[in-house]
Amino acid sequence: MPAQSRFMLVVSSLMKNSPAFERAARLAKASDAALHIVAFDYLEGLATAGLVNDQALEQMRLGYVERHHQWLEDQARPLRKLGVPVTTEVVWVERPLQEILIHLREQPMAALIKALEHESLLSRLMFTPLDVHLLRECPVPLHFVSHVQHALPRRILAAVDPFHRNHHYKDLNDRILRDAARLASTCNAELDVIYAHDLSSISASEFGFNNASAFFSSNAAKALFDAQGEAFRDLAERNDIPAEKQHMIMGDPAKVLCSYADAYDIDVIVMGRIAHRGIDRLVGSTIEQLLYKMPCSVWVVPPEDLAH
Repeated sequence: MPAQSRFMLVVSSLMKNSPAFERAARLAKASDAALHIVAFDYLEGLATAGLVNDQALEQMRLGYVERHHQWLEDQARPLRKLGVPVTTEVVWVERPLQEILIHLREQPMAALIKALEHESLLSRLMFTPLDVHLLRECPVPLHFVSHVQHALPRRILAAVDPFHRNHHYKDLNDRILRDAARLASTCNAELDVIYAHDLSSISASEFGFNNASAFFSSNAAKALFDAQGEAFRDLAERNDIPAEKQHMIMGDPAKVLCSYADAYDIDVIVMGRIAHRGIDRLVGSTIEQLLYKMPCSVWVVPPEDLAH
């Protein structure tokens, strides 16, 4: 028999509950999966206290870790009563990113679940938050839980880009729809698919025009729009998405996705990302720009080179 799938829930080091606990438990229950809850602790004041000796510091550290582990066990108890197999772990580490990635390599997980930590823009400009690091490097589907209305999602939106010029998107779009369909089936949720296309990002010179106004007043713009629509329909149809669930909307992708999610009470938006290198990594992807703006939770499908 195949091994039972597992979800990994990363929780705060501050012993506080969040909607991510219930979301993880409900997803694990609906998926007949196990749940591993892990906290990565490090308290600067305790770690650098200079008024006590090393032995006393070690005892204080062990005491805090034990209290936190007991707190996790208290949270796990009602989940186990629901029939979800739950394990808990506390790791003392200053920089958790590498430990999380090691855990994911050593203990295969169906997804990593974490409450989104809302950082200020200034903080994000000065320091790269853990959530953004995970967004760039996590090799498994990554579920950031935020703005929760329903513990188990009822409305899911898959965002695709079938006309993207980067060839890596071709297979990623199908993987986004497969993951979204699987999640919707697990949760017995409605699934819609959206393609937010922005013709203003197209360079008129690519089509032999000297200025954008000439391009957009020409038949070339209509031909491009028709080609985008055909690519979107082909993608949706080969993934068995009904016509009434397909939505192609013109506009800035970030604004379109946020507005749609807000207007239609979307619980989770499923998006994909490709690996960024060089200046692209500094600028960030669409999903990085959206992460702190979406009025719902986000499910991120990793690029194939990380997923394998």
